[in-house]
Amino acid sequence: MKFKLLCVLLLSGLTACAQIPANKEIENAGESNEQEDISELNLPKQELTAPILFDFLIGETALQRGNLDISVNRYLKLARTTRDPRIAKRATEISLHAGNSFAAEQAAAMWIELEPDSVDARQTIAALLVNLGKLDAARPHLEKLLASEKEGLGNAFMQLNQLLSRNPDKTATLLLIQQLSQPYKDLPEVHFAISQAAWYANQHQLASDEMERALALRPDWEIAAIHNGRILQRISINDASDFYRDYLKKYPTSNEVRIAYTRALINGNEIDLAREQLQWLMDKNSDDAEIMLAVGLLATEMGDFDVTETSFNKALSLGYKDTNAVYFHLGQIYEETKRPEMAMESYQMVKSGGRYLPAQIRYADLLAVKGYLKEAREHLQKLPAANDQQAAHLILAEAQILRRSKAHQEVFDLLDASLKKLPDYPELLYDRALAAEKIGKFNILEQDLRKLIQLKPDNAHAYNALGYSLAERGIQLPEALQLIRKAVELSPEDPYIMDSLGWVYYRMGNLAEGLNYLNLAFAARPDAEIAAHLGEVLWVHGAKDDAKNIWRSALEKEPDNEVLLETLQRLTKKKIVD
Repeated sequence: MKFKLLCVLLLSGLTACAQIPANKEIENAGESNEQEDISELNLPKQELTAPILFDFLIGETALQRGNLDISVNRYLKLARTTRDPRIAKRATEISLHAGNSFAAEQAAAMWIELEPDSVDARQTIAALLVNLGKLDAARPHLEKLLASEKEGLGNAFMQLNQLLSRNPDKTATLLLIQQLSQPYKDLPEVHFAISQAAWYANQHQLASDEMERALALRPDWEIAAIHNGRILQRISINDASDFYRDYLKKYPTSNEVRIAYTRALINGNEIDLAREQLQWLMDKNSDDAEIMLAVGLLATEMGDFDVTETSFNKALSLGYKDTNAVYFHLGQIYEETKRPEMAMESYQMVKSGGRYLPAQIRYADLLAVKGYLKEAREHLQKLPAANDQQAAHLILAEAQILRRSKAHQEVFDLLDASLKKLPDYPELLYDRALAAEKIGKFNILEQDLRKLIQLKPDNAHAYNALGYSLAERGIQLPEALQLIRKAVELSPEDPYIMDSLGWVYYRMGNLAEGLNYLNLAFAARPDAEIAAHLGEVLWVHGAKDDAKNIWRSALEKEPDNEVLLETLQRLTKKKIVD
């Protein structure tokens, strides 16, 4: 399908990812089944002169040596001189490879001018113009591509939003799709495409209206029904549930819609009705591994871990292909239900894929919890890392195991050594800063966090950690406040950052403002450390009974929390609240 290639071009960004064909492809242009034949009659009567040969050799040599600017300039010159569509195509490809969109647009314009019937040329220039945000210029090319589609026209419209997704102006994208759709209003896919574009442009009523038009033209279209329900959920969860329920009365075997309906019921806290739908799915699809896995995942959202376990095991017995995913999810369920031995066995059954390292990290963590710290570390150290990111994740997992055993010096030493191998790795810098704080190396803490802020100026946790450390030590309080305010700006919903803001106000002597933010943080997340801070401010404020009640509740949940225990010992001279 023509639009499939255009989709690939757009998603690749038409940049250096583009593969440059070998030089011989110019000589053999048109031999591929996927490329347009160039009639010899359309080729220019151009002799191979010495200047042309010289430019050609310079362009190819520069390309092979990585001198892309020189190669681009030579091939643009050759395309203008020879007026050969094969050379224009080659110039376009090299310009894309070089990431030179200006040159690529010039070359592609020549290519389509010299070979106006080439689908490849029209796809390429359309993709280029879309990537450059020139939707008006791209429109005639997209119109011709759509007009050339026959049986694949519906699928082409289904891909339009994906093709145009790079354009940040969602309103302009919607307008373009509406314009392109004018001759094809009898196709349900056209209304689906308009609906999606309207959704991205935050025109939710239009999105709903267009999806309903798609369903009117094709009533049993499951994917349209699912999307319509999702649109309605933004308006009203009850309207979405009603739509799904009515649809399923007409098309009871639409499993994907029933799954979406169940999720809507869970989101609306209609748990009993959701369980009924899960039971229906299990009863009617007892031999479908995919449905069994979906049922298990939905049951997990509801906390029905018995149903989850049964469904996952049934999916395995039915031969579900991605066993690694199922075993990983089972391991999580066994952990949640306090069966560590079974969790470890399940994690060990994950043999490959993207879940392999996370599963092995969880296995090592459980091994350490059982007291086998040395074996847990050895297990992590033996795991293969395909890249720096995986290597860092394994180091951080080992550091977490050591941190839980309060081996703070060993944590610091591990991270310190790791940063020599992976310098400036943000997560390692952050973790070493936290480890440095535990052993009193505050100069390294500040050094690492300030460096992290330089590397990642949008890292809210770096600002927060540095500001909190200064506030906790009672130094540079104005800067601490500035840092934490920046963290709040970057992550306004984070209760831990809100806790830091309250804490720095308290340290600056503003008890009322400190109490205000600490109450907000505690309401969002009644964590033991936040409870320790809120209780301390209440205690100092004179509300000692309120402080004790908050501390007592926190102790029941986290009796070993260091910050909470230190606060109690310092303020009440006791380890627990009487």
